[in-house]
Amino acid sequence: MPKAVWNDVVVAESDDTVLVEGNHYFPRAALRDDLIRESDTHTVCPWKGTASYYTLAHDGRTSPDAVWYYPDPKPEAEMVRDRVAFWKDVRVVD
Repeated sequence: MPKAVWNDVVVAESDDTVLVEGNHYFPRAALRDDLIRESDTHTVCPWKGTASYYTLAHDGRTSPDAVWYYPDPKPEAEMVRDRVAFWKDVRVVD
């Protein structure tokens, strides 16, 4: 089962991921709420839409904007709705 791991902490785990452009998108419900903080960062993908971000925080450490999601994806990216993906120092392992 795919897991998103940050500093040896499992951030998300699910056997229901969607692979898009090499990134596993986990169901939002699989993401641990106790490890995330809202971010003001937004970026735009030409075909998915505007992405929003979360910062990871645990044990005095943070990883700014390490989690992204599309709150209102474009129709062609509907498969990422209500899902999150990871980058930076988060590893996705099986």
